[in-house]
Amino acid sequence: MNIVLITLQIIIALGIYNVWLVRSGRSTKYRGGAAKNIKEEFAVYGLPPWFTIVIGVVKVSLATLILIGVWIPALILPATAILGFLMLGAISMHIKVRDPFIKALPASLMALLSIAIVVLAYFVVG
Repeated sequence: MNIVLITLQIIIALGIYNVWLVRSGRSTKYRGGAAKNIKEEFAVYGLPPWFTIVIGVVKVSLATLILIGVWIPALILPATAILGFLMLGAISMHIKVRDPFIKALPASLMALLSIAIVVLAYFVVG
Protein backbone atom coordinates (compact mmCIF):
# COMPACT_ATOMS: atom_id res chain seq x y z
CA MET A 1 0.00 0.00 0.00
CA ASN A 2 2.93 2.34 0.61
CA ILE A 3 3.87 2.21 -3.08
CA VAL A 4 0.38 3.46 -4.00
CA LEU A 5 0.65 6.29 -1.49
CA ILE A 6 4.12 7.29 -2.70
CA THR A 7 2.99 7.15 -6.33
CA LEU A 8 0.04 9.44 -5.59
CA GLN A 9 2.32 11.83 -3.71
CA ILE A 10 4.67 12.05 -6.69
CA ILE A 11 1.79 12.54 -9.15
CA ILE A 12 0.35 15.42 -7.12
CA ALA A 13 3.71 17.10 -6.59
CA LEU A 14 4.69 16.86 -10.25
CA GLY A 15 1.26 18.13 -11.30
CA ILE A 16 1.57 21.19 -9.07
CA TYR A 17 5.15 21.85 -10.22
CA ASN A 18 4.01 21.55 -13.84
CA VAL A 19 1.20 24.07 -13.45
CA TRP A 20 3.02 26.61 -11.30
CA LEU A 21 6.67 26.33 -12.37
CA VAL A 22 6.70 24.98 -15.93
CA ARG A 23 3.46 26.14 -17.55
CA SER A 24 2.39 29.18 -15.52
CA GLY A 25 3.11 31.53 -18.42
CA ARG A 26 1.60 29.31 -21.10
CA SER A 27 -1.88 28.96 -22.46
CA THR A 28 -3.69 25.68 -21.84
CA LYS A 29 -7.24 24.52 -22.47
CA TYR A 30 -7.73 24.36 -18.70
CA ARG A 31 -7.23 28.07 -17.93
CA GLY A 32 -10.27 29.88 -16.58
CA GLY A 33 -12.23 32.00 -19.03
CA ALA A 34 -10.09 33.06 -21.98
CA ALA A 35 -6.91 33.46 -19.90
CA LYS A 36 -3.58 32.82 -21.62
CA ASN A 37 -1.51 32.44 -18.44
CA ILE A 38 -1.94 32.01 -14.71
CA LYS A 39 -1.92 35.76 -13.95
CA GLU A 40 -4.71 36.36 -16.47
CA GLU A 41 -6.59 33.37 -15.04
CA PHE A 42 -6.62 34.86 -11.54
CA ALA A 43 -7.81 38.16 -13.04
CA VAL A 44 -10.68 36.28 -14.74
CA TYR A 45 -11.68 35.02 -11.28
CA GLY A 46 -11.67 38.59 -9.95
CA LEU A 47 -8.69 37.97 -7.67
CA PRO A 48 -5.95 40.55 -7.04
CA PRO A 49 -2.50 40.03 -8.65
CA TRP A 50 -0.78 39.47 -5.29
CA PHE A 51 -3.08 36.52 -4.63
CA THR A 52 -1.56 34.68 -7.61
CA ILE A 53 1.85 34.86 -5.95
CA VAL A 54 0.53 33.78 -2.54
CA ILE A 55 -1.37 30.79 -3.93
CA GLY A 56 1.58 29.80 -6.12
CA VAL A 57 4.03 29.86 -3.22
CA VAL A 58 1.61 27.96 -0.99
CA LYS A 59 0.84 25.28 -3.59
CA VAL A 60 4.50 24.73 -4.54
CA SER A 61 5.43 24.59 -0.84
CA LEU A 62 2.68 22.07 -0.15
CA ALA A 63 3.76 19.96 -3.14
CA THR A 64 7.29 19.97 -1.74
CA LEU A 65 6.05 18.94 1.71
CA ILE A 66 4.02 16.15 0.12
CA LEU A 67 7.20 14.89 -1.58
CA ILE A 68 9.21 15.18 1.63
CA GLY A 69 6.39 13.16 3.17
CA VAL A 70 7.85 10.11 1.40
CA TRP A 71 10.58 10.26 4.07
CA ILE A 72 8.70 12.12 6.81
CA PRO A 73 5.18 10.63 6.78
CA ALA A 74 3.86 13.07 9.40
CA LEU A 75 3.85 15.77 6.68
CA ILE A 76 1.57 13.90 4.29
CA LEU A 77 -1.78 14.35 6.03
CA PRO A 78 -1.70 18.10 6.77
CA ALA A 79 -0.04 19.10 3.48
CA THR A 80 -2.41 17.04 1.36
CA ALA A 81 -5.50 18.11 3.30
CA ILE A 82 -4.62 21.79 2.79
CA LEU A 83 -3.85 21.23 -0.88
CA GLY A 84 -7.16 19.41 -1.33
CA PHE A 85 -8.96 22.36 0.26
CA LEU A 86 -7.19 24.74 -2.16
CA MET A 87 -8.24 22.53 -5.08
CA LEU A 88 -11.86 22.85 -3.96
CA GLY A 89 -11.30 26.60 -4.09
CA ALA A 90 -9.96 26.27 -7.63
CA ILE A 91 -13.02 24.26 -8.65
CA SER A 92 -15.28 26.93 -7.13
CA MET A 93 -13.51 29.62 -9.18
CA HIS A 94 -14.23 27.69 -12.39
CA ILE A 95 -17.86 27.40 -11.33
CA LYS A 96 -17.95 31.12 -10.48
CA VAL A 97 -16.97 32.10 -14.03
CA ARG A 98 -19.15 29.37 -15.54
CA ASP A 99 -16.32 27.47 -17.17
CA PRO A 100 -17.15 24.16 -18.82
CA PHE A 101 -16.25 21.16 -16.65
CA ILE A 102 -13.17 20.33 -18.76
CA LYS A 103 -11.46 23.45 -17.41
CA ALA A 104 -12.03 22.30 -13.82
CA LEU A 105 -10.90 18.75 -14.58
CA PRO A 106 -7.26 19.10 -13.41
CA ALA A 107 -8.31 20.72 -10.11
CA SER A 108 -10.99 18.06 -9.69
CA LEU A 109 -8.47 15.27 -10.24
CA MET A 110 -6.04 16.87 -7.80
CA ALA A 111 -8.83 17.15 -5.22
CA LEU A 112 -9.71 13.47 -5.68
CA LEU A 113 -6.06 12.43 -5.45
CA SER A 114 -5.70 14.52 -2.31
CA ILE A 115 -8.69 12.76 -0.77
CA ALA A 116 -7.22 9.38 -1.73
CA ILE A 117 -3.89 10.28 -0.10
CA VAL A 118 -5.60 11.51 3.07
CA VAL A 119 -7.60 8.29 3.29
CA LEU A 120 -4.55 6.11 2.64
CA ALA A 121 -2.29 8.08 4.99
CA TYR A 122 -4.80 8.24 7.81
CA PHE A 123 -6.73 4.99 7.63
CA VAL A 124 -4.42 2.53 5.91
CA VAL A 125 -0.83 3.48 6.67
CA GLY A 126 -1.60 5.12 10.01
